[in-house]
Amino acid sequence: MTEEVKTTGWDAIEESLTKLYGEQEPKHYGTIISYMLGGQDPLDGLSAYKAETPSPHWHIVTFGFSELYEKEMKDPEYSGYGFELSFRVSRSQDEEEPPAWALNLLQNMRRYVFDSNNIFASGDYLDANGPICLEADTQLTALAFIPDSQLETLHTSNGRVEFLQMVGITEDELEAMKVWNTRGLLEAGKAEVPGYITDLSRNCMLQIPAIQESVQIGIDRDGSNTGYLFVDQLAWESRKNGLFKKKPSVLILGAKQASTIGKLLRGRLLKGKDLMLVSKDINVTLEHDLTTEIEINEGTVHLKLNEAVINEIMYKLLPKEGEIRLSSSKDFIVQVVKTYIKDQDGNVTSIIG
Repeated sequence: MTEEVKTTGWDAIEESLTKLYGEQEPKHYGTIISYMLGGQDPLDGLSAYKAETPSPHWHIVTFGFSELYEKEMKDPEYSGYGFELSFRVSRSQDEEEPPAWALNLLQNMRRYVFDSNNIFASGDYLDANGPICLEADTQLTALAFIPDSQLETLHTSNGRVEFLQMVGITEDELEAMKVWNTRGLLEAGKAEVPGYITDLSRNCMLQIPAIQESVQIGIDRDGSNTGYLFVDQLAWESRKNGLFKKKPSVLILGAKQASTIGKLLRGRLLKGKDLMLVSKDINVTLEHDLTTEIEINEGTVHLKLNEAVINEIMYKLLPKEGEIRLSSSKDFIVQVVKTYIKDQDGNVTSIIG
């Protein structure tokens, strides 16, 4: 006699989807061999429903970020990571199967969370460093995460589960989200991306003057919500004594994120808000102050910058390799190095800087 497996979390997700889609039988893709036992797919399942409004699309929902069976994690408030992902992908009228690239992308999101232990929350964004569908000619190279407007948060015996909708975005849209905020950008462009359905063929919404103007007004008014930015290329070299004088310290940044950091100085520091740059090896916090000071602890650098220094860095920080010496401060310089963009196999696909 075998013990019956509890499917508390799974049943709650299915019940929520049944409320939305009634008797429609979804296209379901399960996992034969568990990821923990060496299987290729980390999600336990994916269900895809045909939706018609505001335009025909696939509504794909994951099973596997939350606790689908017994309660295992210690936090009683959240089930697993506290969310499941949904993905709305445009659909032609004769399509009978959801696109394989979308299913694979969702599996990769679970793999990313499993490997990095980084979790998604509403307002987050993720740079894919290339097309979200590798074989497609698309401008969509990043993802944003917002609450799914049709799926309410679940409160199960395993804890809370929110449905986060994943939205394909362009590089310029990602930049705008960083220097303003995710919800603001998507709200400004909701008429162009109804239902926030991911359509690989769409153009950047910022090409529309009215949207671009609305976004710029929001940036000028609100500044940036990005208080924490992961930077692949980030280092600090403390100043050394030269033969005749002290050499300045060096803040090293990659060319890919240089211009974004320059814009964030305006949207954070000049709005009275700190900005933390984070890499695997070091954290650098930048703060607006009356005087410029450098505080260094193990693994952390705290830069207090006056307005003259902030404005000079903003003006000079460009995505181009080179050394930026500051007339407003002799304490440190900024070194911009080339960024090498690589594909999944480690091959360099482009060079910035």
